[in-house]
Amino acid sequence: MTDVVTQLVEPGVDAPEPSLLRLIREDIGCVRQRDPAARSEVETLLTYPGVHALIWHRIAHRLWRAGLRFPGRLVSWFGRFVSNVDIHPGARIGRRFFIDHGAGVVIGETAEIGDDVTLYHGVTLGGTSWSPGKRHPTLEDRVVVGAGAKILGPITLGRGTRVGANSVVIEGTPPEVTVVGIPARVVRRESTHRRMVGGIDLDHHLMPDPVGEAISVVLDRVEFLETRLSHMQKRLRDEAGQGRERARDDSRINIVEGEPS
Repeated sequence: MTDVVTQLVEPGVDAPEPSLLRLIREDIGCVRQRDPAARSEVETLLTYPGVHALIWHRIAHRLWRAGLRFPGRLVSWFGRFVSNVDIHPGARIGRRFFIDHGAGVVIGETAEIGDDVTLYHGVTLGGTSWSPGKRHPTLEDRVVVGAGAKILGPITLGRGTRVGANSVVIEGTPPEVTVVGIPARVVRRESTHRRMVGGIDLDHHLMPDPVGEAISVVLDRVEFLETRLSHMQKRLRDEAGQGRERARDDSRINIVEGEPS
């Protein structure tokens, strides 16, 4: 029992990592950076279900890694009961992880999450196979996943990837891209000109609209063609008018030359 308590509080022997208390302190501290509604660390600790879920998961994961699978599952179940966030105790989660609003988030057993990752409510990191082994996604550092998005299968989302709300991601992504849609597609690659908070792009609502942009290009082209057609019609009318004037002048000359002197 002493070994279990030691492993819960102090870094592991086979996999050096920060202590449990330090991880929880970092999890609470990062909330104020990413949520302007958070006014203090005490308030965050007492009122944020995403933080509660993460605290229970940190404990359950230590138990799971120590070989205490049933106690790990039991603690994980309790965490889900009090927070409505379902995180399997086998899931590996990095530092400064933030689940905003918490409700309805599901993270599968073999999911792996890097540092400084942010999830919003309703996100699922799910599997696509009933076979054991790696079957859940991997999220690298600084990934932001919008509300309701589903990321399915043993795919990897590159660092800094942003996933639009309600998207369904079934393929891996390169770093620093934005993906939206069902299935999700890359719609923006550059990360410049974004508002960054602690190296994390939280403007997940500023998604590009590729259909709207295509329609805008078509409308600009139509306007250009209408203007060009109008100029051509005016030039043809002017040339026709000049032709009639020349015809009248020639007719007058012929009449004058045909009169008897």
